[in-house]
Amino acid sequence: MTVERERLLAPLQAVIGVVERRQTMPVLANVLLAVSDGRLSITATDLEVELVATTDVTIQQAGDITVPAGSFSISCVRYPRSPLSR
Repeated sequence: MTVERERLLAPLQAVIGVVERRQTMPVLANVLLAVSDGRLSITATDLEVELVATTDVTIQQAGDITVPAGSFSISCVRYPRSPLSR
């Protein structure tokens, strides 16, 4: 997947507010990154509210993964202003 940093930050910041740091279920501190058909969907939930935001990306292979929301957000903000690729 390749995406401009700003195109990733906007949807990430739109959903990260629902993520709570101290959860009884650790997976709820994560966001779901789902890539398919040239779209990245970022999903966050606290089991009462679910937020989903999308952006266009260039993909090599479709897939899903959860990542710690706080760490991922900080990493994206600190990443240089160039396309993110993974």
